[in-house]
Amino acid sequence: MLLKLQQIIVKPGQQMLLKDISWQQLENILEEMGERRAARISYSHGWLEIMVPLPEHEKDKELIGDLVKILLEILQIDFEPFGSTTLKNERMRQAVEPDTSFYIQNQAAVIGKNRIDLTIDPPPDLAIEIDITSRTRFKNYEILGVPELWRHTQQGLEIFLLKEGKYIKSESSPNFPDIPIVELVNKYVQQCLTIGRSQAMRNFRDWVKNNL
Repeated sequence: MLLKLQQIIVKPGQQMLLKDISWQQLENILEEMGERRAARISYSHGWLEIMVPLPEHEKDKELIGDLVKILLEILQIDFEPFGSTTLKNERMRQAVEPDTSFYIQNQAAVIGKNRIDLTIDPPPDLAIEIDITSRTRFKNYEILGVPELWRHTQQGLEIFLLKEGKYIKSESSPNFPDIPIVELVNKYVQQCLTIGRSQAMRNFRDWVKNNL
């Protein structure tokens, strides 16, 4: 008897690994899971991992995504936010879902698109992963060619830049040159925990307007 996907329960903070999954099976699973779901997937050469984030993971994702949007909007930089859209390339047999992602330099290429196919579309300029319980899948992002990856852990923000196919840790972001991104994100995420999200975001807006 074949199991159906809805019979499988993955609890928040846990993951499930499936092997020998064909590309068509992956497409079927994504279709069955639907767009509005808590689970995230990563896929590489037949191995499929399904992860369900913890609630605090989702909170951090929203906070950092909002900080990026505020920066881009105040600096009047055009962008297209793509959230945790599935980034996939059938030729490379790779798929991954960041916690959130942004097209900045390449925003014009994806205007009006709801789904991304990396066999024809460029990868997002910035992908963000919140790493509370799961290990960021660097390899997926490297193979798919995402130029900048942020990882936020309980220790704070880390920036990784793609150089010759491998991620190198960096103190600065090419998408936000001359801005102390690591320091800013860590400061205002911490503020959200102490004075609340609304006040922290107002403080961040004021800082950007007064300093940039």
